[in-house]
Amino acid sequence: MAAVAYVARRHWPVLESGAGRLADADHGWLLLGAALTPATWLCAALAQQGAVTRPLPRARLVAAQFAASAANHLLPAGLGAGAVTLRFLLRCGVPAGRSATAVAVKGTAAVLARGALIAVLALGCPGVLRLPQVSATALAVAGGSALALAALLRGPLRPRCRRAAAAVLGDIRAVHARPGRAAALWGGSLAFAVLHALVLVAVAHAVGLPLAPARVALLYLAASSAAALLPTPGGLGSLDAVLAFALTAAGSPGATAASAVLGYRLLTAWLPLLPGLLVLGLLVRRRAV
Repeated sequence: MAAVAYVARRHWPVLESGAGRLADADHGWLLLGAALTPATWLCAALAQQGAVTRPLPRARLVAAQFAASAANHLLPAGLGAGAVTLRFLLRCGVPAGRSATAVAVKGTAAVLARGALIAVLALGCPGVLRLPQVSATALAVAGGSALALAALLRGPLRPRCRRAAAAVLGDIRAVHARPGRAAALWGGSLAFAVLHALVLVAVAHAVGLPLAPARVALLYLAASSAAALLPTPGGLGSLDAVLAFALTAAGSPGATAASAVLGYRLLTAWLPLLPGLLVLGLLVRRRAV
């Protein structure tokens, strides 16, 4: 929070100009972005149902995903959303092990779907993304950590890891043995990422961002993936800074890029935050999560 406040104060003129541009933006495109935002919660609910073999109550599932998106802004690295979803699955009678597996499977599918979209868009927009240069020290540290983890897993933790892996693989096979569940898992995960990108594209059109929609979508997917390496609650500060930097580096004026990021975060994070917390409190009171 201190770092976010420092960066915001240092770049306050750009943020102020971006806020002014957002106030004068095309309201039609902003309304389109606002209309697409609730669909992201439906896609999240669809993907979560796809990760569980038993049917879940639809209305409560959508409400839980809406509440999870708000809880995600209270704990870092997606822990808030994972905790709410886990509690919801437990309340629905899913065993603890399978509930944890379902949350992990949904998260893994989301990462793989995002990676596939980045690969497809990168082929259509060559030259936008460049592989970062990794130092020899970073490679050595990563290699040493991998070796230490492998040695630990082959030691005293090996029996437990094998049992846990067997249980997880069994649940994954059970889900993919049912085509409807597999389609919901992967289709919901893909649609979730696509809709978030389209919200940013709509806001970019509203503020006059001089970048093609496919390029904006690619930059958003890459920036949100990179921002996940800094586990702030809801990507606060990390996603905003990385996305604004990516749009500016691609040729957008700083004020316009800031306006697009502010509009996207307003629609997907800040406006739904209070209603999401109220829904979370209601679900907790009714012992639904």
